[in-house]
Amino acid sequence: MNFTYDLAKFIAFQDLAECERVRAIKENDIAKHANPEFKIRVIGDLGEFYAAFATDIVTRIKRAQEEGRPFIGIFPVGPMPQYAIAARMINELRISMRHVHTFNMDEYADQDGNTAPADWPGAFQKAMMDNFFLKIDPSLRPPLDHVHFPATDNIQHYGQMIADMGGADVCYGGIGWCGHIAFWEADLGREFGDDLAAYRRAGPRIVELTPMTIMQNALHSFGGDWSWVPPKAATIGPAQIVGARDRSFWLDGYIGGGVSWQRFIARLCAHGRVNTLVPGSLLQTVPGTYTIYGPVASNVEIHMA
Repeated sequence: MNFTYDLAKFIAFQDLAECERVRAIKENDIAKHANPEFKIRVIGDLGEFYAAFATDIVTRIKRAQEEGRPFIGIFPVGPMPQYAIAARMINELRISMRHVHTFNMDEYADQDGNTAPADWPGAFQKAMMDNFFLKIDPSLRPPLDHVHFPATDNIQHYGQMIADMGGADVCYGGIGWCGHIAFWEADLGREFGDDLAAYRRAGPRIVELTPMTIMQNALHSFGGDWSWVPPKAATIGPAQIVGARDRSFWLDGYIGGGVSWQRFIARLCAHGRVNTLVPGSLLQTVPGTYTIYGPVASNVEIHMA
């Protein structure tokens, strides 16, 4: 028996036909794309996935060092396991990070737009320091004034800070449940309608988190406690994502037992119609890599877990 229904009203992207089309993309076809510069690949082994991510980071840093130029990278909090691997590689290979300048994508904020203090356990700044920078030998670490995070007091000029460095060499990232990149939420697309050119120029700001993002982050970072997730965040915008010279995105949203929250949104971002209500769809329009962990690439099917 056929059963049809509208999408829930809180979901920004309401094109049901497009959702059905991308849902039907099979695992064997997920890496095919019309844009040859948007390279999709699937890595089936989780250890290999994070090792490849770490190698990507370290290789770009080492290449810049060898070429005698600064490395400017935009980094996410999530995925995370690659950072400890990268730190170990940097220490073992004795790679100086003095030429490295990093800009994190986002940071949590309270209801008034005040970003979380660096010592709050849920702060992205703390996560990056504990899981990456502080694991690097002090003699090799980048200077602390090379490590930047979006905050209440710099959000208005955070994009210009990156531009003043000549722009980012690479923007790393993942994809959120609603299709966001960083905390640039799907709902923000309503401001721009079909004006993709204006959307691509939009820069950093303080944003209200969507219900889907609150629930996703409660699931994987706050022990399932949605009351613990802050209501707002500071984030970069599409301008910083598409403005980087390259993009390297990594999707590992598998929680075991055959359950992945990322299977559908991975497809919608990589194969759906490019539009302002699915921020990750912009990745299709610019050069970059899009690496999917095997179980995330599996077919989207109804399965009562």
